Amino acid sequence: MDIKLGTAIVSEAFVPLRMKSAPGRWTLLATILGSAMASLDSTVVNIALPRIGQDLGGGLEALQWTVNAYTLTLAAFLLLGGSLGDRLGHRRVFLVGVVWFALASLVCAVAPTSGLLIGARALQGIGAALLTPGSLAILEASFVEDDRAAAIGAWSGFAGIAIAIGPFLGGWLIECVSWRLIFLINAPIAVVVLRIGVRHIPETKNESKTDKMDFGGACAAVIALSGSTYALTRGLTSGWADGAVVFSGLIGIAAIGVFLLLERRSSNPILPLTLFHSTQFSAANAVTFLVYGALGCTLFLLPIVLQQVLHYSPIAAGSCLLPITVIMLLLSSRMGRLASRIGPRIPMTVGPIVSGAGVLFLSHLENGSALAVVLVGTSVLALGLATTVAPLTATVLASAPPERAGVASAVNTDVARIAQLVFVIVIPFAAGLTNESLGHAVALSEGFHKAMTIASLVLGVGGLLAFVKVREPMTHSEWRASAPSKCAIDAP
Repeated sequence: MDIKLGTAIVSEAFVPLRMKSAPGRWTLLATILGSAMASLDSTVVNIALPRIGQDLGGGLEALQWTVNAYTLTLAAFLLLGGSLGDRLGHRRVFLVGVVWFALASLVCAVAPTSGLLIGARALQGIGAALLTPGSLAILEASFVEDDRAAAIGAWSGFAGIAIAIGPFLGGWLIECVSWRLIFLINAPIAVVVLRIGVRHIPETKNESKTDKMDFGGACAAVIALSGSTYALTRGLTSGWADGAVVFSGLIGIAAIGVFLLLERRSSNPILPLTLFHSTQFSAANAVTFLVYGALGCTLFLLPIVLQQVLHYSPIAAGSCLLPITVIMLLLSSRMGRLASRIGPRIPMTVGPIVSGAGVLFLSHLENGSALAVVLVGTSVLALGLATTVAPLTATVLASAPPERAGVASAVNTDVARIAQLVFVIVIPFAAGLTNESLGHAVALSEGFHKAMTIASLVLGVGGLLAFVKVREPMTHSEWRASAPSKCAIDAP
């Protein structure tokens, strides 16, 4: 027999968890380790890109796909992963995602070619799409209402600490052992999460999900993203008349049309298009696209330049990224509280512009630039992000109906991932970076300067868009209800 707990349905034997209880602490630990595993991997891989390129070859395009294959499948399957958890059980889908992610990581660790590594990274993204929505859903559904906010806060804090340690630990593993070890370490973590999850995490489902899943929409979304992304990537390097570019582009465009048609007709769409009837929701997601697109390109190119132009070790390059995580960890919640008092418009305007200034500062890096110069640039970038992320997320959630808050959060995350896909390809191409640039420090430095200048302009446009389009209709209570629903640290 099943009983009701909030919006979830659980077995009769289920007892809501308390933070101070042993099952509550074990459940919290499992969700922290699971989500941190996926977040750490996406962060550390950027530090490893130069070594991966040296060992496996393939040039800039292969490195772009090493990042984008993961981002593509994560974005494509994220909404489906959340829906599967609601229907089949949050614990079940979360643990399947953990196992899937770990097995794909093992393939990454032994990949002999860049092609196999890219394929394994795509499989990793599917695993992350299954486990990522489940971690927060488990906390929301399993803990008593009085402890729910504390559990989410602890999850945010410890996950943030893990991510802060990640670049330094990853850099040490890459320098002292091998880049392959950054994938191998996922296996023991997954074993721990699986053992804890089976013994301590209760199973919960969403009782409102009674009709059929939108599998058609999910498949169309995957095909649309895959076809259009491949066409964009190959078209920039092989020319737009290339047969594979034309074919994949047409498939992607057709799939987009089918997806929109299915979502309009579906009684239970995976992406309710009515969400975009809200100007506030659409504007916030447009700002997300610009901010996270520029951020994704910056974090893709910066570790490469630090190691190949400034000749930093992987440990030093990883340490240069620490201010981004540390400052966001320290300031994001404070900026969220400030935005709850003054509204989202000013923080969402000022934040991207400040980040743009930090990126523009970094654009002048060259051989001989001091470590302090790099840290100043990343710190300014981080200050702008900390100002932006919490009010941006709260705006997205508060501009959607309460029953659509989960979907709205997933849409916003997907927009950020898709922005990474696009800008990691487009900005380097616009800056003149090619496969040959990786072997020539001068060409790489010049291309990086142009790319970061473009990224800073994109961030500035994001701030101006927020100033023009974002309004402040939300009450203080609505902001307080929205803000804890997503962790600012869990940014691409």
